[in-house]
Amino acid sequence: MRNPEAPGGTQRQPGASADAGATKKRGLLSRIHTFDSLSIRDYRLLWLGQLDTSLGQWMDSITRGYLIYHITSSPLQLGLAAAMRGIPLFLFGIVAGALADRSNRKAQLIVAQVTNAALNLVLATLVVTNRVQPWHVYVTGFLVGTVQAFQNPARQTLVSDVAGPKHLLNALALNSMALNSSRAVGPALAGLLIATVGVHGSYYVQAFMFLLATVWTIQMRIPDRSAESTRVARESLFQSIKAGFAYVKANSNIRTQLILALGPITLGMPFTNMMPIFAKDVLHGGAQLQGFLLSAFGVGSLLGALVVASIPRRHAYALPAVIGAVVFSISVFFFGLSHWVWLSLACAFISGIFMTTYQTQDQALLQLSAPRHIRRRVMSFYLMSRATVPIGTLAAGALAHYFGGPAAVQMMSLSALGLVLLVISTHPGFLRLKVNLEEHADAPVVVD
Repeated sequence: MRNPEAPGGTQRQPGASADAGATKKRGLLSRIHTFDSLSIRDYRLLWLGQLDTSLGQWMDSITRGYLIYHITSSPLQLGLAAAMRGIPLFLFGIVAGALADRSNRKAQLIVAQVTNAALNLVLATLVVTNRVQPWHVYVTGFLVGTVQAFQNPARQTLVSDVAGPKHLLNALALNSMALNSSRAVGPALAGLLIATVGVHGSYYVQAFMFLLATVWTIQMRIPDRSAESTRVARESLFQSIKAGFAYVKANSNIRTQLILALGPITLGMPFTNMMPIFAKDVLHGGAQLQGFLLSAFGVGSLLGALVVASIPRRHAYALPAVIGAVVFSISVFFFGLSHWVWLSLACAFISGIFMTTYQTQDQALLQLSAPRHIRRRVMSFYLMSRATVPIGTLAAGALAHYFGGPAAVQMMSLSALGLVLLVISTHPGFLRLKVNLEEHADAPVVVD
């Protein structure tokens, strides 16, 4: 029977419009690729562990500084406490990368995270029992830095192992989102706990974060090693380290990527530590303005990570990484020149965007360019930035002492820009580097 209410007398099926709407909605969602990698079970577990450990590390950075200054009231010891966390990255970074190429990366992560939790519990207990001494802060800081040196290469190279080359850029961008979110939340959470509970409360929460990360890590299934990686595992540790240096020395593209990864970030990032000078002496504000400037950089970093994560692509290119490094350096230079709040906020925001985009794309190229059996050793060079940035900050502080904060930032950023241009002029072929993600997207074998 014809339905008189239907056009042309044709009966409408119940729910047809709803189905069409749902199909349209699914079609829209299918074009949003921001969180694609989180659909992969093992990467999701790795990402949750990254988020928890990053929160713990940023909380430790704030809490350790507060604790040593509260005990000693010495700016010198405040700097020394920070340095004690960075020294192990220099001493053990390359060794840790070689070990990650030889050992079980999952076990390396679990041992590192459990050790970090234990160190936090020890320091929290010393604080709550009023037995903490400066040397406790230094020793635990050195041990925490050592743990991070061994944790970082294993975690970073597992990203490509569990996410696969096809999703690598998206996965690295989501990792960057976790890091930058932790940078924003971790210090605030640490400050809240110190104010309401005490220093021990912050360290107990940090211990919980690392134990929670261990719970996620235990559930991960790690791909089998390649035949070449198995052969490397039979080498002596010294031979593995030597092979890592030899590979970087012989491969000009890898060398260029490492210089781009370490140079601009070491020379450019210290401007964030100069924020108190700009907020107070240049822009005539105070702590609130300093917070706004740092927030602008943080929001830009998150936006940059979202952009990289959201754009589907079949290739990873060197050119966007180079452009990002150049724009980052230029935006930091103009931040150093600015005497207007709006321009300083804009420059901080732009520098945050391009810092994240260039670092993420450079890291993806590095992981895809390096053979799997030597990738962890190569990544240990990349992760040296966590030790070189404090050195850059020390240099910026010395320049600021003699020439002022704005001049220091301008000189450092121009050095970063000059380094990028020098590297590209001596190796112009790098600009044409392109890696096909789909050609590398061989599915890893997962063991239960």
